[in-house]
Amino acid sequence: MPDDTLPWIPLRSALLSAQINPVGAQLSILRDRHGNDLLWHGDAAFWAGRAPVLFPIVGTLAGGNYRLGNDRYALSRHGFARGKTFETVSATESNARFRLRADESTKAVYPFRFALELDFALEGAKLTVTASVRNEGDTPMPASIGFHPGFRWPLPYGHDRASHAIRFEQDEPGNVYRINGDGLLAQPPQATPVVDRRLALVDDLFRNDVLILEQPRSKSLRYGAEGGPQLEIGFPDSTWLGLWTRPGAPFICIEPWQGVTDPAGFAGDFRDKPGVFQVAPGASHSMVMTVAWIDTRPTT
Repeated sequence: MPDDTLPWIPLRSALLSAQINPVGAQLSILRDRHGNDLLWHGDAAFWAGRAPVLFPIVGTLAGGNYRLGNDRYALSRHGFARGKTFETVSATESNARFRLRADESTKAVYPFRFALELDFALEGAKLTVTASVRNEGDTPMPASIGFHPGFRWPLPYGHDRASHAIRFEQDEPGNVYRINGDGLLAQPPQATPVVDRRLALVDDLFRNDVLILEQPRSKSLRYGAEGGPQLEIGFPDSTWLGLWTRPGAPFICIEPWQGVTDPAGFAGDFRDKPGVFQVAPGASHSMVMTVAWIDTRPTT
């Protein structure tokens, strides 16, 4: 069972402060230099998460289980890492590292020896989060990793929800995917709602749950209201990007993934699951997300 009594690890720079919960190595507080909360606070009436890390799967498995050769294993949505207590490997004023290693409970549902590390680094107005998984076994290890941060919507700068939007770094003309009632990737894909790099944020976008971009051209995006401070989210090596909220909820999740939920009807081997990568014995695989606070208002 996770230890919910462990203290959160604080980080600070001149422009940002953060706190990391060792349970799930979850970013749980992110504030600007004025003490304004930028991250969702985890109200269970809407969604109890804040910024969970997804491993070793992203999304839902068809039938709740996956096939690996002749064997089957059950895993709940988004995997087990978010509910596990990570070891705090190191912590300074502006950096912290957390580690989760395979144990008997993980091997029962994911039969691989791994070490999953989360590194958090605050420098100026930017938080960099690096997830690295190392294969400590002697056979190739299939896996997926995802970030699932929820940000305040609206951000705490006096602009209403309707004025908030996402502006992508590049044009995003590709189709987007939705999920069905079982949480699986639905077909066919749909036309993108992104127009001239801009996605207007309205509740109707999320009536059918998450909006998913495959192979986004952009490596970053800006989120916020015109004329106010914004967040720039970087995802340099993501292969999928999820956008999600519950209609009417005061948060928006901007989720870089290396992996995706099962397509409806998928019955293949886990190693052939869309988005899964393979880590060779003794090798590591990493994924980075950055969150930068951008204040374009004139100084007084």
